[in-house]
Amino acid sequence: MTDVALIEDADDDRVADWLGDRLGSALAAEDGTVAVTVPGGSTPFPILERLAARGLDWSRVCVWPGDDRIVAEDHPASNTGRIRAALEPLGARIVPLAEGAQPPRFAIAWLGMGADGHIASLFPNTDPRADDPVPVRRLTPDPLPPEAPFDRVTLTIPALLASDEIMFVIRGAEKRAVFEAAMRGAHDLPVARLLSAARQPVTCFA
Repeated sequence: MTDVALIEDADDDRVADWLGDRLGSALAAEDGTVAVTVPGGSTPFPILERLAARGLDWSRVCVWPGDDRIVAEDHPASNTGRIRAALEPLGARIVPLAEGAQPPRFAIAWLGMGADGHIASLFPNTDPRADDPVPVRRLTPDPLPPEAPFDRVTLTIPALLASDEIMFVIRGAEKRAVFEAAMRGAHDLPVARLLSAARQPVTCFA
């Protein structure tokens, strides 16, 4: 497992500054498109709003949701729809997830984490593997979260590990305790499986 840089008390501006610096460096190092994956939920969007003001060349940024609920893009539960609304007006290209898709290598894989240790839509019941042979899977969380009772499509652990670096944004003491236990190898939840297989830099804002 790689070392994890844990940055405490990071507000949205600090996360946006870090992400803007990393994306700017990735764009400077490449002539073409830079790919990133972004989580859903409520946490990313205030950060993306601040990131939008940093003057990046969004026309060269390709954004993949890390996971999505299988609903229409105009449904309130659609991660793709919310990401598209936030970043497509800036010029970014948004790629909806679908079974059979072949994601690129990501400059940054940005993840959240649930209190049950799930990442993307890799819930504990789905038994995600670091050697999964496919990069995108359709699956059904069990139990289905009551706030979003939908089947999911998600990047798998190998697709998330196909990245130059990984970042987490974790909010709340309960989630932080789960994440820190994963860093210590104290459980086998999906986040721990990802961290144990990671060899690139991992940064967690908590």
